[in-house]
Amino acid sequence: MKKIAIILLFISLAGVLSGCTTSTEGKAYYFDEAGNMSATKPKLKIAEKLAVYNFHSTARCYFCQTLGRLVADLMAEKYSQEINEGKIDYRQINVDLPENKEIAKKYQATGSSLYINQIINGQDNITQDTNVWRYISDEAQFKKYLGDKIDSSLGL
Repeated sequence: MKKIAIILLFISLAGVLSGCTTSTEGKAYYFDEAGNMSATKPKLKIAEKLAVYNFHSTARCYFCQTLGRLVADLMAEKYSQEINEGKIDYRQINVDLPENKEIAKKYQATGSSLYINQIINGQDNITQDTNVWRYISDEAQFKKYLGDKIDSSLGL
């Protein structure tokens, strides 16, 4: 009996730490940042500013070039107003250039990668988006995936 209680405690703690949902009698429950369980889904945090950085090396393969092109196309087609207003900071950054060493270090970027920094209450929330590589061969899916992610980050 003691082992079962320890296992259940461990499972509950893992759920709290990961923010995962759990289900009891068909109802969904959510954990907030403090670890409190609630039947109410927490509101998404909306970023006041978003940094979308496509890091790359000087030498780029076809897929790395495609990533850069698809991100650039999406940003120009859909987010030019947000970029002009300063709501989105979009850049393609060559990690091999000396002037980019500090920003590459901050993001821990070493080659072709896409990082999104949600700035919430003045705090950086930097994540590398590795899922973009799944959609690299399908332009429409790529733009939908990344566009949906950006939209939800900004509450659009």
